[in-house]
Amino acid sequence: MDPITAAALTSLAGGLGGEASRQAWQGLTALVRRPFGRGTAQGTDDGAAARISSGELEVASLAGEPADPLRAQALATALGVRAAMDSEFRTLLEEWWQRAQAGPSGGDVHNNIGGNIESGATAVQSRDIAALTFNMTRSATSPERDDR
Repeated sequence: MDPITAAALTSLAGGLGGEASRQAWQGLTALVRRPFGRGTAQGTDDGAAARISSGELEVASLAGEPADPLRAQALATALGVRAAMDSEFRTLLEEWWQRAQAGPSGGDVHNNIGGNIESGATAVQSRDIAALTFNMTRSATSPERDDR
């Protein structure tokens, strides 16, 4: 499994990836709330789970201050320790991390502009835009189009 970095957790907590980040963060929050120790590593005593953070406090802390690198590192550490102690959690965390890294599954966007382009024409190509506003005015020197 690729390590879950503090920087990645900061981005997700801060919602820098929009809806995809929000959904990934919700998934992580639900994951750390799962009961600890379902797949506890062999050779550990039963009290070990009680001394190891589930990650819930660290998730809540980072959610409150998503730009704080120390909080992000604390969460990354808690996730790593819990994954080392609980094989079921490790498997679920790996699956979550792969989905979070893959991003949204909306598919690729292919935009093409062909033909003649007039002077002053504007084209916008994109995907997944939210709250976009165009404030455009026609200047006195703009050529008038006659589309007869």
